[in-house]
Amino acid sequence: MRRESDCADEKGPAEGDTGAECAMRARKRKADVATFLQDPDEEIAKMEMTRKKPCEKQLSWNNSHENAHMLIPTPDKDDDPVPVDYSRFIHLSVVPTRATPLPALGWANRDDVWKNMINKEETYVRDKFYMQRHPQLQPKMRAILLDWLMEVCEAYKLHRETFYLAQDFFDRFMATQQDVVKTLLQLIGVTSLFIAAKLEEIYPPKLHQFAYVTDGACTEDEIISMELIIMKALNWNLNPLTVVSWLNIYLQVAYLNDLYEVMLPQYPQQIFVQITELLDLCVLDIGCLEYTYGILAASALYHFSSSELMQKVSGYEFCEIEDCVKWMVPFAMALREVGSSKLKHFNGIAPEDLHNIQTHINSFDLLGLTQMCYPKKWGEVSRGEQPQGDAGGAALDNPKKAI
Repeated sequence: MRRESDCADEKGPAEGDTGAECAMRARKRKADVATFLQDPDEEIAKMEMTRKKPCEKQLSWNNSHENAHMLIPTPDKDDDPVPVDYSRFIHLSVVPTRATPLPALGWANRDDVWKNMINKEETYVRDKFYMQRHPQLQPKMRAILLDWLMEVCEAYKLHRETFYLAQDFFDRFMATQQDVVKTLLQLIGVTSLFIAAKLEEIYPPKLHQFAYVTDGACTEDEIISMELIIMKALNWNLNPLTVVSWLNIYLQVAYLNDLYEVMLPQYPQQIFVQITELLDLCVLDIGCLEYTYGILAASALYHFSSSELMQKVSGYEFCEIEDCVKWMVPFAMALREVGSSKLKHFNGIAPEDLHNIQTHINSFDLLGLTQMCYPKKWGEVSRGEQPQGDAGGAALDNPKKAI
């Protein structure tokens, strides 16, 4: 049975409505239904277009000569831009230059980890000639300061990583300054140690303890003020891979067992202490700034092992570290004269962590012994210059250990 509406539609044309009017009413009814069946994706697209329109209008604010990213059209410019070689602007390569010695890792790709380590070493660059910007300072003053920082680290049972972070902060900060007077050296040094302790130590010493060890030379307010100055000068780049971190990695690979426990120390503690004592002595000389931390650690390991082991755990060829190995020979010989220290024990320190505590071995006195035995060598490296000739003598002509 037909509805009345259908009858009315049939009567409509008979009463004089044209065919066009009927089609218009049909389209209107379909449009009314479409409003209730609208596609939600179309609504979202309309909303996004609405948000984009104000942004497109704002782009016109930058249509001026101050926008360095816009290419201003001129009659002289060709349609196809001339390709530019930007390779000469790259200061350091981000591609690892040596193969990774790391074993297969269960928590990351070993190639990616190694690449990140190499990139970090290339990012934290040091300047071996920064003393030239400080006429009132001498390399010996830096050695005295770092020797004192080692003593402070042992007194407060701070880790070796803390000391080497402080040494890195100090050297990189001094490279950004000019005409620093010697009366500020202790403040810069203790503040660098203050920053490093807060980064590395679980329970760092309090601020008043750092001020106390200066015997009144630096106040708490001065340390706080210098802390902000140093961090701003370093652009808040406070996470280098230090020389002791590289040494830890090399020894881990050298003594790795079949279980691949990379995160847990596998090497003997006494071996680690002996090699770090050589690094403690070498880092007091400003000539160490000529070499990267990875090369310094590999060269120190070479003096206690062999060329084959050094290449296996570091990825370096001997020719890449030869200059650094020769530069280290006087320090290695001076350390052999007095002998290596035994592993020290500290109250409240776990036995498995004893080798990580920074110790003080009268390094400055050993530097004096180095100066007496190798005066020409000492004069060259203390100015941060490249040593000339074979400083190592017969000890390095034959690939044997210097110690």
